[in-house]
Amino acid sequence: MHEENTSTAPATGKPASSLLDPFARSISYLRLSLTDRCNLRCLYCVTEEESEGSLCKLDHEDLLSYEEMLRVVRVAVAMGISKLRLTGGEPLTRRGVLPFIAALGAIPGLTDIRLTTNGVFLADKAAALLAAGVGKVNISLDSLKPERFARITGVDCFQEVWRGVEKALALGFSPVKLNVVAMRGVNDDELVDFARLSQELPLQVRFIEFMPMGAGSRWSRDMYLSTDAIMAEVSRLGDLLPVEQVRHDGPARVYRLGADARGSLGFISPISHHFCDSCNRLRLTSAGTLRSCLLHDEEIDLRAILRSTQDDAAVRAAFRQAIADKPKGHQLEERLRESGGDCHGRMSRIGG
Repeated sequence: MHEENTSTAPATGKPASSLLDPFARSISYLRLSLTDRCNLRCLYCVTEEESEGSLCKLDHEDLLSYEEMLRVVRVAVAMGISKLRLTGGEPLTRRGVLPFIAALGAIPGLTDIRLTTNGVFLADKAAALLAAGVGKVNISLDSLKPERFARITGVDCFQEVWRGVEKALALGFSPVKLNVVAMRGVNDDELVDFARLSQELPLQVRFIEFMPMGAGSRWSRDMYLSTDAIMAEVSRLGDLLPVEQVRHDGPARVYRLGADARGSLGFISPISHHFCDSCNRLRLTSAGTLRSCLLHDEEIDLRAILRSTQDDAAVRAAFRQAIADKPKGHQLEERLRESGGDCHGRMSRIGG
């Protein structure tokens, strides 16, 4: 693996850092899971056993403290990370999250702080989040029908989530993205309705292929819907016009549904058209482990390192090791053929 480049950029006078993995991918993006707790029980995140009883959650002392997370982010940004996404669980359920985000916003060199949320608390916290430095928000929303939304999430709170969407748009978050996990027999009859939203509102609707995740996952081939099938369905509304993407745009292939559409459509295809060749991310789980790929179990126990030494060199070494270990691809297709696709970890801990 290439060491980070800390030469000085003549045009700005600031350090020009880069982190390259063994396949020459530039790593600039850290996804930080603040908690494994969530106020919803979505069918693709909660196992069948958990849906009938209590959820298995980390003890508070097993979570990284805000001080520990700030230390990690400062080290990561100094090495070349410039984009940070806050995930969970549901990140807005953790106490003190707003002052923590404000502290993140004060870190020199951290230019992009984003949030993924289920949207339940977003309307009340949106203004404070924007003031703290979050400019971009992804909201999980798998149905526009309140009763169906309650069946998918286990909670009757569609109106609260929709108020969060409206508040984010009104305050000027840009972009506002809706994450829709497309599931055959669950919400596939709403694909056109979601696509129509992108014509009417300045948001990006992102259709995500349902993927197997963790022991006890409810994924099945019968529920899987490919991006090609989704695109064929929504294109009944009009032509899908490709949108030019820029650095940090992420894995979605983005289109506008007609020249007059106010928003756009994104298609994320971890199974049918994987995006491993351009992956630029690492993940810090809520358990404090550093993970270089969502679908590979290899992790580095960063929590143990943080609690055993105040020497940031050890943290830097952990990042370098995670980047060196980053696989070329997730090989999910092969696993699906060989074992039915029982993949790794718990999504609530890894970070959605």
